[in-house]
Amino acid sequence: MRFLIDAQLPPALARLLNDRAHVAEHVNAIGLGESPDRDLWRYALEHGAAIVTKDEDFGNMAALGGDAPTVVWVRVGNTRRTALLAWFEPLIDDVVSLIEAGNRLIELR
Repeated sequence: MRFLIDAQLPPALARLLNDRAHVAEHVNAIGLGESPDRDLWRYALEHGAAIVTKDEDFGNMAALGGDAPTVVWVRVGNTRRTALLAWFEPLIDDVVSLIEAGNRLIELR
């Protein structure tokens, strides 16, 4: 599975997904850290990546339908990086299963 990690999430999340045998890129690592949402959306579509984000705008964009990447909307408050990773890691297999089942908007709370 391929993932694009948005700017408000830590690069360590991309490393965690890579360690779990997925392909994950953080927007800062590929020069898109300051790019508008539309550019990230287009990149995700072109590369077959699911966008992992805390940004509500991506959820709204996905709800409009049309050609859209999967959006994994992380809806937890501000937390330390280690706590976020510990929370996210056990959810990875479920997220992948939901994406494979065709879900286009996955909310994680």
